[in-house]
Amino acid sequence: MKGITTPEGRQTLEQFKMEAANEVGVNLKQGYNGDLTAREVGSVGGQMVKMTFPERRWLFSRNSVKVTGRVKDITYEMGLTA
Repeated sequence: MKGITTPEGRQTLEQFKMEAANEVGVNLKQGYNGDLTAREVGSVGGQMVKMTFPERRWLFSRNSVKVTGRVKDITYEMGLTA
């Protein structure tokens, strides 16, 4: 496994970052990107996390234990890591 301290690792991480930026519509370029807003840069980082740790959602209903006849929607979220 290559770390980011190797040239190959840095190149792989840079390519991954460019793919994430492309997916969220941020015009990321090689080198200096000081013209980007914090929101744009954050969306790239957020997309990288989403791609690294895919999230699964389950939504189902159960009967309320407090009021007969009421249904309460419960959402369970779970992040999967490798």
